[in-house]
Amino acid sequence: MPKNHARKKALAALKDELGIKHACAIALLDHPDADERETLERYLAEYVDMNTYGEAVDYLRQEQSDPRNQLLCETCGWTNSMVCPECPGCGCYNDQCSGWRHHEYAHDEDDSDYDPYGECVCYEEDEEEAA
Repeated sequence: MPKNHARKKALAALKDELGIKHACAIALLDHPDADERETLERYLAEYVDMNTYGEAVDYLRQEQSDPRNQLLCETCGWTNSMVCPECPGCGCYNDQCSGWRHHEYAHDEDDSDYDPYGECVCYEEDEEEAA
């Protein structure tokens, strides 16, 4: 398949899938960083109030510049927003610190259904203590 034909098909697919205009599809397809492009596509697919490439890039840059999203530890991948106040701070201390952050974020990488903010059981514990 000629390169131009493949590009036209890719542009058409982006426009259909994301509901964006042709110029936005071109900008998205030509975005220099593949990881960022994937994130931008996800933003445009998931956020109904985000309709242009420019809006997606602005949001991405905002997320990247947020100090909470800056990498805390290169070894475990924890960000500043994940820091544990009860130890030196990162996921490298999962087996050494019994802090609540480690229980919140500790999970197997293969467990795609893991939700650290799942069903709250706080009230059940209070009821058990009162009984």
